[in-house]
Amino acid sequence: MNKHHKYNLTIRWTGNKGHGTFDSRLYGRDHRIVSANKPDILGSSDPSFRGDKNKHNPEELLVASLSSCHMLWYLDLCASAGVVVVDYHDNAVGIMEEKSDRSGQFIEVTLQPVVTVAESSMVEIANDLHKEANRLCFIANSVNFPVYHNAHCLVL
Repeated sequence: MNKHHKYNLTIRWTGNKGHGTFDSRLYGRDHRIVSANKPDILGSSDPSFRGDKNKHNPEELLVASLSSCHMLWYLDLCASAGVVVVDYHDNAVGIMEEKSDRSGQFIEVTLQPVVTVAESSMVEIANDLHKEANRLCFIANSVNFPVYHNAHCLVL
């Protein structure tokens, strides 16, 4: 039997500068992502779309979701396989294509994890586990574009 997990959050627009959406140049794209008992995330649109460059935008959060989901599965798989990871970071890159009608979509995301393991005997398994992490990642399984991996493994 499949289990269902439900995720609740609130998005609150905070960009009304007194005129509502009377004119697209007169309102802010700022918003707050609220989830019970967690710090709020301050968001905006990408600066290309009149957003605040100092706040997270939905496109960045999508790439972050893919990257963190992969990392969490990967670390779990490594722990189960006896691979001791001592450091992990990922410089993920997402590419979104904007169309002339103002719509758009992501066309790919490339994860570039750099993993440091405790011993050289762990490198081969550590590299192989990225494929399984991708297969299991809930977010990667939910998107309609390819998620590529350009992983590197280092030894402590």
